[in-house]
Amino acid sequence: MSKVLIVNSSIKGEGSISRQLVETYKDSLLKADAKTQFIELDLGLNPLPVLSASNINGFFGNIGESAEASALAETVEARVSELEAADILVLGAPMYNFGMSALLKTWFDYVLRAGRTFRYTESGPEGLVNGKKAVVIETRDGKYSEGPASIMDFQEGHIRTLLGFIGITDVTFIRSEAMAFGPDIKAAAIENAAKALSELAAA
Repeated sequence: MSKVLIVNSSIKGEGSISRQLVETYKDSLLKADAKTQFIELDLGLNPLPVLSASNINGFFGNIGESAEASALAETVEARVSELEAADILVLGAPMYNFGMSALLKTWFDYVLRAGRTFRYTESGPEGLVNGKKAVVIETRDGKYSEGPASIMDFQEGHIRTLLGFIGITDVTFIRSEAMAFGPDIKAAAIENAAKALSELAAA
């Protein structure tokens, strides 16, 4: 039985393609193992407060500095604990302006914690969230995995770097891209991504 943490980060609600593909993967995981457990975050509907001067003390554990700081400390602890408890991390990651959404970046800001999910050593940083797999479901209107636009892909490398920094190096990227290139291309991209996700869950 696996524990799966799902983080959706689209602002499009039920109209989100990344959310649709996340559901495809979730259903496929349940077919493979009906006892799979899920924790689900929908950052589009319930965004995390961005770090700011009003709440940053809570990020460093200085609760009581303000109501905002105390609330943030509790939320950060919850997000880190969810990640630590999961066997598989699933990120629904639409590309916005050549990178990940601000919603997903804020989640990463919460869970990259020195001394908890990574630490600094004499030989450099060391990830502490080990032995986990990540599946990143990317949706893109353009085609950035290859060709002339690949130089503008600031999404995939950033996500891979952040995951690797905390010790998650077993990462699979599933892309549904070129979705603005016409209805037929969009339908094929979604279908191909859904097929890849189903195969991944069954492997």
